[in-house]
Amino acid sequence: MTPFHEILFPLDVALKSAGGPERRTEIVTFGSGREQRNARWADSRRRYDAGYGIKTLEALQAVVAFFEERRGQLYGFRWRDRLDHASAAPGQPVSPLDQGIGTGDGTTATYQLVKTYGTGFAPYTRAITKPVAGSVRIAVGGSELTSGFSLDPTTGLVTFAAGHLPPAGVAITAGYQFDVPVRFDTDYLEVDLSAFAAGAIPKIPLVEIRG
Repeated sequence: MTPFHEILFPLDVALKSAGGPERRTEIVTFGSGREQRNARWADSRRRYDAGYGIKTLEALQAVVAFFEERRGQLYGFRWRDRLDHASAAPGQPVSPLDQGIGTGDGTTATYQLVKTYGTGFAPYTRAITKPVAGSVRIAVGGSELTSGFSLDPTTGLVTFAAGHLPPAGVAITAGYQFDVPVRFDTDYLEVDLSAFAAGAIPKIPLVEIRG
């Protein structure tokens, strides 16, 4: 996932923007009217438009400067998704019991942070690779840990220290806030100040970077 800048897109703009998950489904319709659907992507990919969050000339200038420093599409960066940026249910505080990230076997030291969507039919598990440093809480067997593990905030990997490996059969859970790794989905920002002053929304597309 390189090149990547570990910097957060201007938060005041991101939290007013639009976007969400995208999937790619292939649908074949037969002469009988029946159809067959196939998922071309195993994982969803998020798209956003930062233009909806720009309400002032100062915000627009800040985004242009951010775009220039990222060299357009070249460098990825962190994006805060207002709809989906925490392990907990909407409106609830982060808890170390929010998400299951594995089951101990007494030998494995490293586990990936994940978030699971759905419960009944076909739950989807998403790897969380950009947790917010300082927000991650870990529990083993339902008891929160205060030491004995480390977190890499650039990958979302949790590593237990020697002597603190989760025992076999014990659930490992986590709670956290997280960002989405994205890049600009264009190398050209067309800024029309007269249109902006009249209330037009500039188009600034972003796309999630999948590892």
